[in-house]
Amino acid sequence: MNILDKIVADKRKEVDLKKSLIPVSQLENSVLFSRQTASLSNALRNSNSGIIAEHKRRSPSKSEINQGLNVQDVATGYENAGVCGMSVLTDGKYFGGSLDDLLLARAAVQMPLLRKEFIIDEYQILEAKAHGADVILLIAAILSKEEIKTFSELAKSLDLDVLLEVHNEAELHKSIMPSLDMLGVNNRNLKTFEVSLETSKSLSQLIPDEFVKVSESGISSIEAIKDLKPYGYQGFLIGENFMKTDNPGEHAKKFIKQLS
Repeated sequence: MNILDKIVADKRKEVDLKKSLIPVSQLENSVLFSRQTASLSNALRNSNSGIIAEHKRRSPSKSEINQGLNVQDVATGYENAGVCGMSVLTDGKYFGGSLDDLLLARAAVQMPLLRKEFIIDEYQILEAKAHGADVILLIAAILSKEEIKTFSELAKSLDLDVLLEVHNEAELHKSIMPSLDMLGVNNRNLKTFEVSLETSKSLSQLIPDEFVKVSESGISSIEAIKDLKPYGYQGFLIGENFMKTDNPGEHAKKFIKQLS
C-alpha cells in the first residue's frame, strides 16, 4: 500500500464514524450552512499574483512543518498579504489539521477558504459547507469518474467552487466536466513524493481554457511562477514555503510584492 491508499483507508473509517455521530440534518442546520460563499475561481481570474496560501502543520513527506502558530493569525496574515484564498488542511492523522481550523479561519477572514481534504464521501462536502468553506478539493487519483461527477455537482448545488487535482494525463481525461471550476495539477508524485514543475507544463495544453488552471506543490520561488504563467496558469498553491517561517503572512506579503 502506498501512502495515498493508507490515507484513503483511514479516511473511510473516519467518515463512517463521523456519520454515526453527527447526522446530516445537524450539518445542514449549522449557522454557516446558509452563508453566501466567495468564489476562489473568480478571485484567481481577477488577480495578478494568483497565490493560494496554505495552512499546514505537517505532512507525510515533511513530517513537522510548523506546529506553533494559531490558525487565526495565519489566516489574517494571509488576507492582509493579499492572497486570493487560503487552503486549510483538515486531515488530522497525517497533516495535523481539523475542521476546527476551518471554523477558526472562517471567523477571522472574508477571503475564499478551500477545505483541503481527501474527499471520498458526499458527507464531507456537507461538512465543508457547514464549517465555512467556499471551495472543496477533489483528488482524481482516489475517485472514479462517477464520483467526481456526483461530488462536484453536489458542491455546485451548495454554491461551492470545485478544484479538481490531477497528477497525469489519464486522470485529467477522466475528470474534465462542466461541474468543475478549477483544474489543479499537482507537481508532486503522490506515490514517490518527487516534485517536478514539468508535470504542470506538460498537462497545461490538455486543460480547456474554460477552467482556471492551478499549479500545486513545489512552488517556492518567484521564478517558478514566472516560468508557469506562459502555460496559462492563474493559480499557484503555496504551502510549505510560507508555513515553515515564523510569520507566514509577512512572507506571503513579501513574496507577492516581489512577484508584482
